[in-house]
Amino acid sequence: MGQGPIFSILLPTHNRPETLALAIRSVLAQTVADWELLVVGDGCTDQTADVVAGFADPRIRWFDLPKAPGFGYVNRNIGLREARGELIAFLGHDNLFLPDHLERTGMVFSRPVVQFAYVRPLYIRDDGVVAPFFVNLAVPRERTEFMTQRNTLPATCVVHRRSAFDKVGMWPEEMERGGDWDLWKRILQEFGPGAARLVRSATNLHFRANWRPEVGWGPAPLSYLFALHDAGRFWPKQLDLILEQADGLPQAQVWAMMARDPSAFATRLRNGCDVLQDMLSWNASMDPAFR
Repeated sequence: MGQGPIFSILLPTHNRPETLALAIRSVLAQTVADWELLVVGDGCTDQTADVVAGFADPRIRWFDLPKAPGFGYVNRNIGLREARGELIAFLGHDNLFLPDHLERTGMVFSRPVVQFAYVRPLYIRDDGVVAPFFVNLAVPRERTEFMTQRNTLPATCVVHRRSAFDKVGMWPEEMERGGDWDLWKRILQEFGPGAARLVRSATNLHFRANWRPEVGWGPAPLSYLFALHDAGRFWPKQLDLILEQADGLPQAQVWAMMARDPSAFATRLRNGCDVLQDMLSWNASMDPAFR
């Protein structure tokens, strides 16, 4: 086997061809071209195979596998055992990479000590409201909560070295769900806090999966942020994407916005995150408890 690419991107999918095509396009639009995309079909019974074949890019590898239990962790491992990249990235079939996701996450691995990189998630509601989640595992209390109580890192926000599998194993095939959190914790426990790096710039968009309820999905603080928006409180205009087709796919409408000027679109979202974070910090500093 020859030298592999820098990145192997795992994209598991089950009967979601309309969003899968957009997710793949967001990989093809990356500023870093040295990647392979492992599209792992978990019991697909529709035209998913045709969608993948339609891209005709040799970097895209298709695994047409029978349905595995739960979220299909058995099948994800089948694909990952074929991975040739030094770094493993993940993409949900409902989600989109911003154009420099691989570039920005890959930069932190220039230091050999780094095993695990993560970006701050951007959650996008069906109507186009974007809310960042300000995760930072370098904060001791937050890291403790992450390791013991809840996952705050969607898989699309994580990149880790392939060699981590040799130390901690792969996705937990006996679990029906929560396998991503289980893997993240094992990597962080094995290598320690110094091996993880936060990429502060948002580099992808996390949409609601079609099987999740419209209200209450995502981490708990998300409901608070969306409530701020809906109450007419200050909200950065950069994080309010106007989706004009109420019955259209949010992913398709957002992809059309991004495709017109990918760099400007990413900058818009990142500027909005900065403004929102500053606003929340200001509000906290004005609380009488801190004065």
